[in-house]
Amino acid sequence: MFIGIALIIIWLVLLLRYPAKALPVSLAALCGLGLVALWVAWLDTREERQLARLELRMHYAPQQCPADRPLQVQVKNGNTIPLVELRWRVAAYAPGDTVNLVENDYDGPRYRGPGSLLPGSSWNDCVPLPALRSGYRAQTLEFRAERLQGTFSG
Repeated sequence: MFIGIALIIIWLVLLLRYPAKALPVSLAALCGLGLVALWVAWLDTREERQLARLELRMHYAPQQCPADRPLQVQVKNGNTIPLVELRWRVAAYAPGDTVNLVENDYDGPRYRGPGSLLPGSSWNDCVPLPALRSGYRAQTLEFRAERLQGTFSG
């Protein structure tokens, strides 16, 4: 923080002492920073749009899945480019409620999707249940994917 403050003070002194030389350089640097900020914002909104085109569904399915992984996950890539990596957190809600019933454990399961998913294709798998708050049963809850993070090629 000290270095940043010192750089700003030095820049102001140079701007006041040598305005003919410092002003064009400052404007060029400001334009460069603006372009970098626009590029980062564009990449961020592009990733959000791509993640919004993914169709990710979860439901408790002990009949179709092994006993140690009773949560069935279905992912469909609605993008025009392949999905390279997908990570998410599972949230569980009672019907009509907005309180997440998953215990927030740092050592809980980490959920990852397929290694690569082509445009328009689907992926199905069974994953373990997260630790639920006491008193709730998985068959009575709605499961959702939250905090999606993904990378796409292209």
